[in-house]
Amino acid sequence: MATTNLCPAFAYTVVYVKDVAKSLDFYEKAFGYHVRRLDDAHRWGELDSGQTTIAFTPIHQRETDKRSGAVQTPQTDGERPPLEVCFAYADVDAAYKRAVENGAVALSQPEDKEWGQRVGYVRDIDGIVVRMGSYVTKPAKQD
Repeated sequence: MATTNLCPAFAYTVVYVKDVAKSLDFYEKAFGYHVRRLDDAHRWGELDSGQTTIAFTPIHQRETDKRSGAVQTPQTDGERPPLEVCFAYADVDAAYKRAVENGAVALSQPEDKEWGQRVGYVRDIDGIVVRMGSYVTKPAKQD
């Protein structure tokens, strides 16, 4: 059997959360996304996020816990999940301010990085770190 195309398109990032509807509302207000879908049981929700989809589902589910193991969440503020969500904005400072005003926990205010990006960090309502950055530009030539 010949395989003709095994180059996948990145389709989803699934975020396990305490309350799907609440997380969708938070991401809509804090980061400017529009809710694409929330099922009637509030067990699956999606945001319009360009070519890929950000999806939310409850932390504990019979289907996934039994098949792939239970989701582990950080136990203290000094820990974080092994996932960072990154969003690009033309105006990082305004986006960061909106996120914090809508319930995101401020971690690091936006600052210019040596690689040509302005970056700030917040934590969402489930403890996930969100990097808010400008579109990456090439660094200026050094003489």
